Amino acid sequence: MRNNITRKLPLEDILGSKKHGGQLKRSLGAFELTMMGVGVIIGSGIFVITGVAAAEHAGPGLILSFVLAGLACACAALCYAELASSMPASGSSYTFAYVGLGEIFGWFIGWCLTLEYVVAMSAIAVGWSAYATNILGLLGLDFPPELTADPFSGGIVNLPAIVIISVMALLQLKGTKESATLNNILVFVKLAIIVVFIILVARHIDPANYTPFLPFGWSGVFSGAAIVFFAYLGFDAIANSAEEVRDPQKNMPKGIMGSLLIATILYIIVTLMLTGVVKYSSYAGVAAPVAYALNEVGIRWGSALVSVGAIAGLTTGVLVLLGSESRLIYSMSRDGLLPKTFSKVSAGGVPNKAVIFVWLMGCVLAGLLPIGTIAELCNIGTLWAFFIVSVTVIVLRKKRPEMERGFKAPAVPFIPLAAMILCAFLAVQLASVTWIAFLVWTAIGLAIYFCYGSRHSKLKFELEEQREEKHA
Repeated sequence: MRNNITRKLPLEDILGSKKHGGQLKRSLGAFELTMMGVGVIIGSGIFVITGVAAAEHAGPGLILSFVLAGLACACAALCYAELASSMPASGSSYTFAYVGLGEIFGWFIGWCLTLEYVVAMSAIAVGWSAYATNILGLLGLDFPPELTADPFSGGIVNLPAIVIISVMALLQLKGTKESATLNNILVFVKLAIIVVFIILVARHIDPANYTPFLPFGWSGVFSGAAIVFFAYLGFDAIANSAEEVRDPQKNMPKGIMGSLLIATILYIIVTLMLTGVVKYSSYAGVAAPVAYALNEVGIRWGSALVSVGAIAGLTTGVLVLLGSESRLIYSMSRDGLLPKTFSKVSAGGVPNKAVIFVWLMGCVLAGLLPIGTIAELCNIGTLWAFFIVSVTVIVLRKKRPEMERGFKAPAVPFIPLAAMILCAFLAVQLASVTWIAFLVWTAIGLAIYFCYGSRHSKLKFELEEQREEKHA
């Protein structure tokens, strides 16, 4: 039994993916990957989390919190970059763990990422619905309230959330290149709005607002880092597109590290602007700090500007996460751990059945359930993914030193160990109810694996054929 569930996917099967069935179309370069990462990392968080974190945790010293959180993510990102350059196939953490640690670990992390991607995508769609409804209201187009809330919140269905997921699914079905083009446009809109904000408020900065720089001391900086860490989540989704990347050995590391660097710089600059224009304590309880800062300096149309930026950010989040989850399901299906139908690829090189399945899951969650009560589950799934990817780097360096690596993470095993420690620390900070829900989710996943996945595993049949040939 132990040998069955710890069987490892041969690296040769990953590098020669044609033998698994359909093959995805390689159409993405380093630029598209970087924009994809920026699109999912810099979402509504930059317009929300900075003010509260400054007021309640770190004050102007929040920039140090972003640096620390960025370093923590960088440790994990270096591990992702190494594995993505050596295993350029869809599946991200799932594929890495399957090759390096064994099938049961691959399934576990794939199940964790399914939780992260689907719940996050649905929660983002609900946020998109709120902003879109607000903008329509400003234009005099009032949407019926019963069609903008789930049944548990007094409505019938959250129709705008279903609409945005459906539109993004149609775009994914059209092709990877088309999805990347829209993502690039929306990222540029979002970045342009952030730049406009910086230019508008820069001349209103009062250096006195930076004093005291560390009002809560270093403990505030550390607790602030734990809060803003989650503003970085999403760069791991880039690794799911490895099979659709041109020259992945070079472009995957560039996309992962490039998007993380851009996000960190923007977070620090925006934080400097916010705490320089208005005293950090003024942001207590403020849900839209960017709009608040603009209003404080006399720019009354600030909330409209922020709404456009948030809409662009949330749209790219739905698009990237829908694409990432469909590629994950495609990979697990290709390996036999999920029904074979999900590994079928359209003439345009898209796993269309997997996209449709993710679309259905997203519509049910976003349209009918109160996502806010389970959104924190995204974080625990991501932290487990980071942890296991870091373990995989150490294991493969020891057991497969000859493996070709287009990029090598520096200071191994210290960098992966640092990522593991930081992830474990942040995971224990999560609420007990989150852990209980996660354990229930894990139990469901293991039941599916032992009832279906372990019995239909393609690797299981390949190993059995090899044993029969050996005894023949």
